[in-house]
Amino acid sequence: MSITALVVDDEPIARRAIVRLLREDRDIALLGECGDGVSAVAAIRGQSPDLVFLDIQMPAMTGLDVVAEIGAERMPAVIFVTAYEQYAVRAFEANAVDYLVKPFSRDRFAATLRRAKARLQTASDDSARILQALDALRQRDQYLERIPVRIDEHVVFINVDDIVWIKANRNIVELHLADRVHEMRETMTTLATRLDPRHFARIHRSAIINVRRVKTIHPWFNGHHVVTMDTGQQLRMSRYQHEAFLRLATMRPNE
Repeated sequence: MSITALVVDDEPIARRAIVRLLREDRDIALLGECGDGVSAVAAIRGQSPDLVFLDIQMPAMTGLDVVAEIGAERMPAVIFVTAYEQYAVRAFEANAVDYLVKPFSRDRFAATLRRAKARLQTASDDSARILQALDALRQRDQYLERIPVRIDEHVVFINVDDIVWIKANRNIVELHLADRVHEMRETMTTLATRLDPRHFARIHRSAIINVRRVKTIHPWFNGHHVVTMDTGQQLRMSRYQHEAFLRLATMRPNE
């Protein structure tokens, strides 16, 4: 049995780990690896792999976007890779979709690959299960409670309540806590959709604040305002963020 495989992950460390383990398996013929969703779509269409290891959370074009672009009914067999366990695991398990949570062990990888091989041998159609799992992932009824950030080769989970504010820097966001700053590869727009709008407000194109950490708001000039956080950090609020300003100004203490 020979299975052609493609690895898609924007994190080089995770991508190399999957590639290394696949090369140890004689049943696998590795077609290549992709570091972003756009190249993944092109590779899937051009090479038609039997199996794709697909990272869910990638900047610009996520794993969900890749499936939507290809179409679930035309997707190869998929093993989803994620660091966002609270969103993905329940959806994947409920629909019997194979997945890996980063960081994963060699044993976990082997067990997941065995299940994928068994499905490929029976030529089962996973499109319905994939669609159901992705629909569950797209539901925004539950917002992020923790955010995984990579420190060296480890993943640390940050409680969103501990975030004072978030700064955008191209495809990197900085999570500013009271005593430290963490970086993660993500766009501000994507992250904003996953944060509870009752507790987080975008006050500038490059800044999101935790409204529960606001101490004061002062008028500035030309319609701008300055927001002072409980850490003393002062941030400029865009004059176009009237809705955010009104919500902050009228927010009840316990909200």
